[in-house]
Amino acid sequence: MVGFNPTMETLEEDNLIAAANVIVMALDSNKKITSETRKILMDLGSRLTSMAKVSVHEDDEEIEDEDEELGDIKERVNSIQEKIMNWERDECMIWDSDPEEAKEYLKTVDEARRLSESLENLKLGRDDNALLRNVNALLQTSMARIEEEFRHMLVHNRQNFEPEHFSFRSSEDDGLDENSVLSFGDDSIDDSVQRDSISRGAEVFIMDLVNPVVIPDLKGIANSMFDSNYGRECSQAFISVRKDALDDCLFILEIEKLSIEDVVKMEWVSLNSKIRRWTKAIKIFVRVYLASEKFLCEQIFGQGESVSSLCFTESSKASMLQLLNFAEAIAIGPHQPEKLLRILDMYEVLSDLMPDIENLYSDENGSYIRTECHDALMRVGDCVKATFIEFENKVGTNTSNTAFPGGGNHHLTRYVMNYIKTLTDFSDELNACLSDHRVGDNLDSSSSPDTSPGHEDDSNNGNSSSSPMALHFRSLMSILECNLEEKSKLYKDDALGHLFMMNNINYMAEKVKNSELRNVLGDDWIRKRNWKFQQYAMSYERATWSSILNLLREDSLHNSGSSNSTTKTVLKERLQAFYTAFEDIYKNQTGWSIPNTQLRDDLRISMSLKVIQAYRTFVGRHANTISEKYIKYTADDLENYIMDLFEGAPKSLQSFHRR
Repeated sequence: MVGFNPTMETLEEDNLIAAANVIVMALDSNKKITSETRKILMDLGSRLTSMAKVSVHEDDEEIEDEDEELGDIKERVNSIQEKIMNWERDECMIWDSDPEEAKEYLKTVDEARRLSESLENLKLGRDDNALLRNVNALLQTSMARIEEEFRHMLVHNRQNFEPEHFSFRSSEDDGLDENSVLSFGDDSIDDSVQRDSISRGAEVFIMDLVNPVVIPDLKGIANSMFDSNYGRECSQAFISVRKDALDDCLFILEIEKLSIEDVVKMEWVSLNSKIRRWTKAIKIFVRVYLASEKFLCEQIFGQGESVSSLCFTESSKASMLQLLNFAEAIAIGPHQPEKLLRILDMYEVLSDLMPDIENLYSDENGSYIRTECHDALMRVGDCVKATFIEFENKVGTNTSNTAFPGGGNHHLTRYVMNYIKTLTDFSDELNACLSDHRVGDNLDSSSSPDTSPGHEDDSNNGNSSSSPMALHFRSLMSILECNLEEKSKLYKDDALGHLFMMNNINYMAEKVKNSELRNVLGDDWIRKRNWKFQQYAMSYERATWSSILNLLREDSLHNSGSSNSTTKTVLKERLQAFYTAFEDIYKNQTGWSIPNTQLRDDLRISMSLKVIQAYRTFVGRHANTISEKYIKYTADDLENYIMDLFEGAPKSLQSFHRR
């Protein structure tokens, strides 16, 4: 039945009102009433008068209670005012002086807040409104004081950040890696071209950015300010102090404030150093400092609270944008091939940090930073693609006015092969950046495959990758081969041109076979290059030794009608011509170069087998016809001399004679 009480009361009141209306209507319509009716109405009037007096009495009692409460509030206000003003006269920081006094201060502030709320709930007269204003003034004074205390504690309890603990400094600070700053196609490039070692997937490290002893005090002040509707002032104080702290962090990490124009105009040696420092610094900044900063915000303002997220985002925004602006400047700068490894370092570290950034700035407050990071990653990725395409173009358009001395491995070949060998460390990054670019636009028409065994279409390799990176690498190899073929035409001696191509194709094949490039380009690609350099070796042998071996052929010595004296003369002339040609080859080709030891030995042995066998046969068959004084060299001499070829140091046989 309890649930029906409100309804019953409402019905009774409605019935009472309806009855009163009926009485009023009856009085209006009947001017004459009986004495009995008049008596009833007089009794009703007496009862209503009695009820009105009770109501007035109750109102008077309420006013008396409010006056009594107001008097109590005035006494408490006076006490609070005395305490707060005493603290105001003391210039020392309360929280530095006495922890118990600090607690008492917060209690006083909380009391002032509750008094303000009580006064606002009372119906105050004009004079009493002054009391409310006084309480609010005291509250404002105390809020200003604890805001100052809040700032002071944040600043003076900051804990030093030591990047050495996180392996920030490396050998690159003592001296730059020379190979990392070489120009495109630099002669001094060698197998030591390497990428920086950037660990991937490192764990977040939380450190105490503020002395943990004062965290409860900071949290207490923050709670008091927010309870008193001074949350905005508290947040702004925190953001201001911590923003400066993050700026100091970047300074410690040696990250300078540079404009985009400054970066674009910077010399590559300096820029290279700054990129390397940036890639290390941003990882420490995000995974150590920002992670710790967010933890600090949650300690003070509460985990999962919007104000915590807002304070973290606003305090870190400027520093994050400073780091991202550097990446933006690199992305819009010149697309020089020597920068590619460093730009890939930047892309890799940004890509690797994106999950961390998404987690740190996970809500609406951090959406702007998330968007900026994604945009920066996209722009650096576009720069990677443009720089690689420029690298391909540079290889294709690299020209020479003179032949490469000695016919050895051209510095362009070494540069390109060592470079792409290093690029395989960035397979995931390159595949992501090159995925939407059509391969083949940069190929010269002369690079179109023919039907010979060494020229099949490399894109059909059985065990090679069909990834965007693999397609671009095969395109680059074709471009390089075409360029080398053009360079081989600069040699006046066709044999040296063939030797040059043999060396460089062999170098390419060996680099691929003995590195991760094998999985990219495939075994078929290696087989075709092995076939090609062997063809160039055969072409060299024909160009060099065919004519000299013809001098030792027997078929031209047996013409019918030749006399013995004529035959003897012809044999002597042939032998002398052979010696002259051999000495000329020796003089020239000891200065030629085959850098690959195994290839050099194989070619020497191949030539030795053919030349020495032909020479022994010729001399042995005509030993009775040719006088020993015309035998200038033994077969063993010639074999030893052949072993001197291709060392890159010219020699001469003119001082050697056998008589």
